[in-house]
Amino acid sequence: MAEVVQPHVTLAQQPPSPSRKRSSPEAEDTTITGTVEVSEPPQKKTKLIRRKRRPARPQIDPSLLAAKPPPQTGTTFNIWYNKWAGGDREDAALSKTHALGRCNVRNDSGWTAADKQAGNNQIFCLFFARGICPKGHECSYLHRLPGIYDVLGVAGNSTVDCFGRDKFSDYRDDMGGVGSFLRQNRTLYVGRIHVTDNIEEVVARHFAEWGAVERIRVLTGRGVAFVTYVNEANAQFAKEAMAHQSLDNNEILNVRWATLDPNPLSQKREAQRVEEQAAEAVRRALGEEAVRQIEGRESREQVQARRVESSMGLDGYEAPDAICRSRRHHRDQHRGSTSTCYFNNYD
Repeated sequence: MAEVVQPHVTLAQQPPSPSRKRSSPEAEDTTITGTVEVSEPPQKKTKLIRRKRRPARPQIDPSLLAAKPPPQTGTTFNIWYNKWAGGDREDAALSKTHALGRCNVRNDSGWTAADKQAGNNQIFCLFFARGICPKGHECSYLHRLPGIYDVLGVAGNSTVDCFGRDKFSDYRDDMGGVGSFLRQNRTLYVGRIHVTDNIEEVVARHFAEWGAVERIRVLTGRGVAFVTYVNEANAQFAKEAMAHQSLDNNEILNVRWATLDPNPLSQKREAQRVEEQAAEAVRRALGEEAVRQIEGRESREQVQARRVESSMGLDGYEAPDAICRSRRHHRDQHRGSTSTCYFNNYD
């Protein structure tokens, strides 16, 4: 028996029939035209919040900085090192007292009276590094970490440290103090460390607060670590900031300068790095235009403009390079004094 399939018919929707109601002749002759306005979604506006630099805050109460003689730990007081000598070495190590304060860079940093001074003759506050500066924004020294441009200024001077203290020709017997100007030392010796399972992470976390760290080596068997910073100024700051401080335990650290690495490859790498830093300091001192001229990277238009400027309006005359650099340096200083921008914003 054949199956009968009913055809599926889909009726298209007919347009609405016109109304049979007769409209007036006036309505037939009139055509209404209009435009439909589509409202666009409101555009999102990004609000830039500019945080102003805050003033540096006092780190400690001035009454706590009363002058007190150091506790007697030996038989003879050495006025050169300002400490007692002649006692047992182990007893002297155990008699070390904890530091009075500790610097918190995030909360304590800010502008001071030293930020109003022009030039690279600004030095950092030693008491700020130790966490015991009571002056705050009234201090005459910088309350922040040394940066790459500070390394090329006073902090990069080989005869003084970043705190403005004069270096000596040789290190002290205990490798403490300011250091020597005959060698650029970026490595710190950290002793009396309480060794734990994660001692490498602990040392890296505490010493990375004071600048970029190049490498860290921990001798767990001796409780000693060697921390090398990228810049010497940060190593100087970290030495004062971590002296007599503690890590995650109650130990009292012994932070000193590290001796010279006897590895020849390390000495060669350090000498090459010093040359590169010196070349960068020379480029910064001469300026971009002078460096471009010395390296022969000037375009034809720049060479023509330099000749016209050095002629001083006289045909056939070309001023010496020293006069051109002096005039260019004076012009750059004038531009910098008229418009000064600060890029070190603190949270």
